[in-house]
Amino acid sequence: MNVNKRIVESYRIVFGYIGVIVMILAGILLLPLLVLLVYPEEMEYAIHFVVPAATALISGLLLSLFLRGQSDGRLTQRQDAIIVLAVWIAAVVLSAAPFMLSKQLNFTQAIFEAVSGWTTTGLSVVDVAVTPKVFLMHRSIMQFFGGVGIVLVMLSALSGTYGMRLYCAEGHADKLLPNLAKSARLILSIYAGYVLSGTLLYVAFDMPLFDAINHSIAALSTGGFSTKTDSIGAYKSLPIELTTIILMLLGTTNFAAHLLLLRGNIKKFFLIGEIRFMLILLAFSIPLVAFVGLNDLYGNASQGIRIAAFEFVSALTTTGFSTVSYSDWPPFAIFVMILLMLVGGGTGSTAGGLKQNRIYLMGKAFYWNLTKNFQPEHVVRERYIYRPEGRVYIEDKQLTETFNFAFLYMVLYFAGVAILLSHGYPLQDSLFEYASAIGTVGLSVGLTTADAPPLVLWAEIIGMFVGRLEIYVIFVAVIKLYKDAKHVLE
Repeated sequence: MNVNKRIVESYRIVFGYIGVIVMILAGILLLPLLVLLVYPEEMEYAIHFVVPAATALISGLLLSLFLRGQSDGRLTQRQDAIIVLAVWIAAVVLSAAPFMLSKQLNFTQAIFEAVSGWTTTGLSVVDVAVTPKVFLMHRSIMQFFGGVGIVLVMLSALSGTYGMRLYCAEGHADKLLPNLAKSARLILSIYAGYVLSGTLLYVAFDMPLFDAINHSIAALSTGGFSTKTDSIGAYKSLPIELTTIILMLLGTTNFAAHLLLLRGNIKKFFLIGEIRFMLILLAFSIPLVAFVGLNDLYGNASQGIRIAAFEFVSALTTTGFSTVSYSDWPPFAIFVMILLMLVGGGTGSTAGGLKQNRIYLMGKAFYWNLTKNFQPEHVVRERYIYRPEGRVYIEDKQLTETFNFAFLYMVLYFAGVAILLSHGYPLQDSLFEYASAIGTVGLSVGLTTADAPPLVLWAEIIGMFVGRLEIYVIFVAVIKLYKDAKHVLE
């Protein structure tokens, strides 16, 4: 078989997998309609979900036919990245359709809201005070499935030949059990269990049931979509804030680390490098900013610590919930928030950002290089960090990849900041807003609105998408498509 024919045949499997996942997306699109059982007055909006769901089901079914007779077929190298990129784009377009069909949002705004939902960012251009509840639930459902990942949802139901490659390409780092499908189902079970627990706690603290479901999903998915204009601050409740903090921390923790917690292996859990790094970072930044930056603003130390704790956990976990406005915050506090948003959450979690494990690894690399100067020349040095699976030894290749990723991430970040600056926004606000977008955080100083220039919204769309799928997957998919097309056309 010549190269061109082999490439064409391999794309039958690509289209087949895309079709299977698109059919699953059809079911996800119909889930918000469950709200109509409680709010039947919104039945008029059902058609806006049924049409894209039917389109997804039919197109997915047709594409899945390509898998017939392909038991011996093979994906060529890097086609897993193409599948992941394609299904995420399909999810965004299909999920944007209800907003457009109902004429609530235009094309750019609808794509923005869908990207923000699936990437668990939480930046929004809708007015939650007047938006129908079926659409509010639609946003939360996007964050639920966007947090665990579309591919993982597929693997929980199917056991594909190329499952592990797709699983890793979507950004998942750990397999909890030897069987990948069982790992996927276990992650979804843990995830759903936390959402249910969070909902019950919220209701116990007097939050309405509809709000409780939405906020529990958004907190655990580190998404940040709220049903209130003032976010969590609308409730003015310390128990609700504490519940949200716990859910946000759970959401930003590696899925494999959750298994250690649930099995009672607390000692091994706190040995994990990025867990220690996260706790130290919060323990240092919260009191520092509370006393230096917020003490005078909020009148007393306890209130400053309460606000700093919530906002900094929200920023570091890339959730995006808030209890206060940042309009009167001093530059020092805003600067620390920007740094935390850029660091981001844990690897293999629902969070975005550079990821704590990468920052931790770069810090360890600096320490290793520094101590090397004070050790005998021929001494054997063990370089390792602790991850959920135990001690992991670090090679130069891993360090190089980590530093390269961090460099590329910051280049894209400053490119986005430059676009915001070109529209006349202040430097501090531009740094904050784009750190929130590319870190999939969702906190805002007011730049992201329905009236924002389209180029600003598209810059943030790209930032959110790159921040969730991570840079290499997108680059690899685009380059692979170009090379394959070039081979076939030659």
